[in-house]
Amino acid sequence: MRINVSARPAELELRPLSARSVVLSLLLGVHPPELTAKDLVRAVEPFEVGGSTLRAALSRMTAAGDLRRTDTGYRLSDRLLERQRRQDDAVEPHARAWDGDWEMVVITATGRGPAERADLRARLAGRRLAELREGVWLRPANLRRPLPEDLDRVARHFTARPDTPARELAASLWPLDTWAATARALLAHVARTDRPAGRLTAFAAVVRHLLADPVLPPELLPADWPGTDLRAAYADYRREITAAEWARGHRT
Repeated sequence: MRINVSARPAELELRPLSARSVVLSLLLGVHPPELTAKDLVRAVEPFEVGGSTLRAALSRMTAAGDLRRTDTGYRLSDRLLERQRRQDDAVEPHARAWDGDWEMVVITATGRGPAERADLRARLAGRRLAELREGVWLRPANLRRPLPEDLDRVARHFTARPDTPARELAASLWPLDTWAATARALLAHVARTDRPAGRLTAFAAVVRHLLADPVLPPELLPADWPGTDLRAAYADYRREITAAEWARGHRT
């Protein structure tokens, strides 16, 4: 059963960013994920977020548990650190040479409620596994990343060598052509977008799309796979806004 399949290439999700989204995008992109109040005011200015709007957003985000106050500013809350880890892994996945083995996770627990099942599915998909059939998840064993800590309570984890040809199996598990078409559309869009707010919106969509990249071994990918180009474009953008922030800081 292929996951995340659409009948045609997905349209670009270029949602205008709220003040909350701007703050989260900035904090998710820095290490450690903390900025002083002064740096936040300066950082959000190019993205059309005013001071009063920022203060209101920071107050709401702190109350909601997205942020916590520090002595000098604001830091991502502990519950958002996992989101930053997944984003970091999407931008710089820890891949290794593939020897032909596949990871296989078989769900063995019964009697779980819908919410618990949905949560486990989301966490397995977030580790770039795909569901072959209900309760059976696969991917090539070419990634260095942890599986959910409590997986042993509900599933068994195996190394497998499926009989189906690897390229055929990968194509049945992931909508590779659709992902590639959207990636190329994003690359074209960011190349013609100049305004800071528009570029931040576009690259937020780039990060969301990279989270859905299965990060397959090169030998299982279609020709001209755009994943590397999309990651390089995002890396260039991070350098761009870091340089712009440095320049603004030295003017004040």
